[in-house]
Amino acid sequence: MSGGMNNHSAFQRNNLGSSSSPYLKQHAGNPVWWQEWSSETLEYAAAEKKPLLVSVGYATCHWCHVMAAEAFSDRETADFLNSNFISVKVDREQRPDIDQYLMTFMQAQTGSGGWPLNVFLTHDLKPVHALTYAPARTAGQRYSLLDISRAVTGFLESQAERIVPFNMPEQEAPHSDADRLAENLSEFFDSENGGFGFGQKFPPHSTLLFMLYRMAADGRGADSLMETGAEGHPGGNPDDHALFSEMVTATLDAMMMRGLNDHLQGGIFRYCVDREWTIPHFEKMLYDQAMALWSYSLAFRVTRLERYRGMAEKIVRCLDETFLRDGMYVTAFNADTNHREGATYLWSMTELTALLTPEELDSFSGVYDITERGNFEGLNHLVRKNAGQVEEIEEKLLAVRKQRRQPSCDDKILSGLNALTAAALTQAGRMLDRPEPEAQAATLTWKLLETFWDGTSLAHSSYDGVLQRQGYLSDAAALLMAVSMLYESDPSWGEVMNTMADYVRTFRGDDGRWTESDAGDFQRIYASWFDHPVPSSVSLAETALTRVALLTGGEVVPAGWRRPYHSDFYNINVLLTEDLFYLYTTREPLPWNSIPVNSIQRRGEPETVCYGKTCRTF
Repeated sequence: MSGGMNNHSAFQRNNLGSSSSPYLKQHAGNPVWWQEWSSETLEYAAAEKKPLLVSVGYATCHWCHVMAAEAFSDRETADFLNSNFISVKVDREQRPDIDQYLMTFMQAQTGSGGWPLNVFLTHDLKPVHALTYAPARTAGQRYSLLDISRAVTGFLESQAERIVPFNMPEQEAPHSDADRLAENLSEFFDSENGGFGFGQKFPPHSTLLFMLYRMAADGRGADSLMETGAEGHPGGNPDDHALFSEMVTATLDAMMMRGLNDHLQGGIFRYCVDREWTIPHFEKMLYDQAMALWSYSLAFRVTRLERYRGMAEKIVRCLDETFLRDGMYVTAFNADTNHREGATYLWSMTELTALLTPEELDSFSGVYDITERGNFEGLNHLVRKNAGQVEEIEEKLLAVRKQRRQPSCDDKILSGLNALTAAALTQAGRMLDRPEPEAQAATLTWKLLETFWDGTSLAHSSYDGVLQRQGYLSDAAALLMAVSMLYESDPSWGEVMNTMADYVRTFRGDDGRWTESDAGDFQRIYASWFDHPVPSSVSLAETALTRVALLTGGEVVPAGWRRPYHSDFYNINVLLTEDLFYLYTTREPLPWNSIPVNSIQRRGEPETVCYGKTCRTF
């Protein structure tokens, strides 16, 4: 932006057209005078003593699109905002620190959250009021953005001096009793439908991984090598193992068989809007593919159920056919196609009848629940009735589907999510006994280092040739996780691993607290302890550093159990620090299919395997 902060005209227009964010560019045509978040914008607001409307979203957010087309395109609303506020658009995936702070405020104010996240702030960045979607016109109890903006303006005129800063505290996950982990999880488990919670269903990625590794650590599987006593895992019992097994298989099967899964091409959607996992929100996110790939690959090894291998292989197909761009993976695909949610994926009975022979239609309807009335707005989203095999018909329909208009793509590259994908590919290669995914992970990791690492810091995102240099703990920790896994097979990764470990440690203060980011244009944000779609930053960092210590003979810092379902990836770190992973020391790498699923390999002599404080030579 030319002219400096005193050039009023520079702020009297929408300035998103040249943004390096696909989300912000979606709002470039709004009559609202949108600005990007920057020191210059904040300085201008402070100098003018003008409050801000900060609106946070992301490129594949359905309700962000709706609000862009409605309230943010309404001339009367835009005129009021332009006269009374500095309006700022933020891509939550490019600035997760701002999103985290404002979302915490909204949850404290309303008890809920979501996107678009719209927050009114004073000129000195004190949050005043938060909301998600608002229409262009008030209808019943749903107030328009214009009416809300007018109310906020009136409040600021009369109460400005009483507004206090919002300080976001560090929120540590509560401790848990090791004997009650399974019981704690069962409080959230939907035994009828699988998954956790009793409303809309999200894939519980970190919880699935923890339960699978815990099942392996219980010492009752075919992979077990050490004598661990009648109860297996110290503090565990057979009833816990059975409960973990029930929760894992019921959830993985529901995610695989019902509407969360893209049955034709592979991959999973963001979440299902119903308890029964029938109708998804049709976004496809990179982080979901990475985490689901890790879960299903691991589940195959732990349970020996062939259906999980097939699911994992189809997720790899989805990644390669849809997300891969020039050696790295794009962020997400929209739920909407031509302004209709799910349009790419839905089928009418008339269309299916025209495309398939009577014999094919009969076979297909024997496997999938398809009807004349459909299950979503008169059309059919594919949901399986059973595990019958109709692969030729699926490929036929997929070929037709590929000719349809496709959802738009958020094609920015996020370093942390790509690193998480590299970790998942590495695990998939090992669990499925296939060399290709791990080789792909190594190539991807080198590409990430070449693109985002400058020798001292790791950039966050890349879009349209522009790097966002702000560093985040979540990115650094995910990359360290991926590199530490690759090191197990190839010690040449050692220098990179040690360098990245040192970089991760720069995010931890002398008081032991982790910082997610400390951006020059915003306040310090402490790292999250709570898993959401991906493992928390704290969990990733602590677990990756534990792995490095085990691989290099460094000090292993003990960890304590945390409340499950809230911080389950951290509980995987507890398994590591309690020596409940097999630690192999060998001259040459062992085939991963010859050792337990909960194993770590390092190079050295004498050749030993250690588990639960007990070591033996071999």
